[in-house]
Amino acid sequence: MTVSETNFDADDLPRPPAPGGKLRRIAHLDMDAFFASVELLRYPQLKGLPVVIGGARRAVDDRLLQRPDGGGERERSAIAVAQFPLLRDYRGRGVITTATYPARQFGVGSAMGMMKAARLCPQAIVLPVDFDEVRRYSRLFKSTIAEIAPVVEDRGVDEVYIDFTDVPGGQREGGRVLARLIQKSIFQATGLTCSLGVAPNKLLAKMASEFDKPNGVAVLYAHELQQRIWPLACRKINGIGPKAGAKLARHGIETIGELAARPKDWLVQHFGRATGAWLHEAAWGRDERPVQTHSEPVSMSRETTFERDLHAAVDRQALGAIFTRLCERVAADLQRKGYVGRSVGIKLRYADFSTVTRDHTLAWPTHDAAAIRRAAGLCLKRAPLEQRLRLLGVRVGGLSRVDAAVQAQPEAHDPPWASRQPALF
Repeated sequence: MTVSETNFDADDLPRPPAPGGKLRRIAHLDMDAFFASVELLRYPQLKGLPVVIGGARRAVDDRLLQRPDGGGERERSAIAVAQFPLLRDYRGRGVITTATYPARQFGVGSAMGMMKAARLCPQAIVLPVDFDEVRRYSRLFKSTIAEIAPVVEDRGVDEVYIDFTDVPGGQREGGRVLARLIQKSIFQATGLTCSLGVAPNKLLAKMASEFDKPNGVAVLYAHELQQRIWPLACRKINGIGPKAGAKLARHGIETIGELAARPKDWLVQHFGRATGAWLHEAAWGRDERPVQTHSEPVSMSRETTFERDLHAAVDRQALGAIFTRLCERVAADLQRKGYVGRSVGIKLRYADFSTVTRDHTLAWPTHDAAAIRRAAGLCLKRAPLEQRLRLLGVRVGGLSRVDAAVQAQPEAHDPPWASRQPALF
């Protein structure tokens, strides 16, 4: 069955309408090249140039900020473009967090290895990630949105969902008027641009926010599904990853329209009951998930990719120090946000890019660094360590609020190993 032969009926369109006769209008807002844009505010001389953000801070970055006369840090905007480090000179295992749009024209993109990016765009300027500055701007743009439209779902450092339905102006021109107001307010507060997609639900809004990047607003109505959504590749649906996309392609399904043309029973047969049913709903643009203003984290983790592959025997001391530092950082994250966790896990990625994970469940929840380090060490004992490692990660899951955990458990002595120095690699 082809897309043109698909039965297209009003009942198949996204549902349900909002109470009171209003159209349900959900926006997805995505900051434009957020990490790079934050840096361009500090380095305006780099605007219009290919710039990539990624990797750890290096000695060359520190030297860039030093005044020639040794009198402290110089004004960032006064640094000549010729003095910035170039991607062609980068050496290491770092990955790109984001890139400016001029750099993207060369095929450079987020999550790409910086050495690979250097082959595509050697003339790009490379800057490290400044997470403190990024988080500051993230809080600022989100608070600006909340002053206008209070029903906001945080989806990460640079994106949110917003319920426009009952906000003044949220129905005008399908939500375009309110979207423009939010864009203008964010720019006035931060100097940064963003793109929004406004649609009947979160699934479609997420796709629509990519239509007119950067600094665009795309409004999508339910009746435009066949015209604007079905021609897109299946991978444009948030939740269809590389493996699912490849499997769909093997069945001759490349576009969302071709996916919609397949019967639900067929999808269930080939992809399983839950996934098949979801693929059918997604292809028809259906998504009833609400915009959630608050959600509890499931887990917290820290991981690092090494500059060179490390071996558990040869590089035992270095790996041990890194491992302990990751545990300490996860513990600090938990303590800062007021959580404890019952499950501790590790993630190892080997030189051949294969990955293994191991988990250990604790007798009671903790946010103590030594306790996390000890449990992570027990996980490590059950993992193969013959190959060289390129990545190491530590995760704490089964989270609960500290106050709730204290009330839920009886008095107990500290675990006997909580304060002991854990063994290294």
